[in-house]
Amino acid sequence: MVKNSFISLIPQEEKEENRGSVEFQVFSFTNKIRRLTSHLEFHRKDYLSQRGLRKILGKRQRLLAYLSKKNRVRYNKLIGRLDIREPKTH
Repeated sequence: MVKNSFISLIPQEEKEENRGSVEFQVFSFTNKIRRLTSHLEFHRKDYLSQRGLRKILGKRQRLLAYLSKKNRVRYNKLIGRLDIREPKTH
């Protein structure tokens, strides 16, 4: 399953203890975003899924903004690992 490939990117000690961590939440949102995106390629008029995708994108964006303010090193490592954005260097 696709979920397992994302979970395997997280170190073993984080899997059991920190399922509520910002990194894990961003991992799971990214997994959902990629699944919904591939779904919407085939079902272009599925407006409820489009709405769900926009909501998940907003949640992930807020979490990434929080993490970038809180800890820039963890933020850069996470977006590099997920290949979501280009890291800001300032």
